[in-house]
Amino acid sequence: MATNRTFTMLKPDAVANGYIGAILEKITAAGFRIVAMKMTQLTKADAEAFYAIHAERPFFGELVEYMTSGPIVSAVLEKDNAVEDFRTLIGATNPAEAAEGTIRKMYAESISANAVHGSILMQMLASKLHFILQVENTFNTFDLYKKKPLMSGFFCS
Repeated sequence: MATNRTFTMLKPDAVANGYIGAILEKITAAGFRIVAMKMTQLTKADAEAFYAIHAERPFFGELVEYMTSGPIVSAVLEKDNAVEDFRTLIGATNPAEAAEGTIRKMYAESISANAVHGSILMQMLASKLHFILQVENTFNTFDLYKKKPLMSGFFCS
């Protein structure tokens, strides 16, 4: 099996509830290596561009509002079979339907506030990574979470 990469975002609800460390611990315990990570605040334009695929869907406005409601943490993860394994790790979009032990079962509040985004296709990684690295509203994670430091080895720009 070839090592490949996938993209994730810890959404505003997960960040606001202080779940960054716990979720990152679960991700690394599942064998993923974090190769890039950044905490940022999406603007309305950022969120609209990122979720442009959903622009015609009735929930688009609510999604954009939610994704701009607070900081997010984006990361590129590496592992054999990364996309499929990460989709399994995060669980179903609806946390009520997610399998026990999955990130969404443990940390999500609802279908819309479901803690994490996971890329469906490996091909989407390049565009999502480029997008996130271009976002200008970047935070220093250690300043924001001095009482809850990230695990050693993780970094933000």
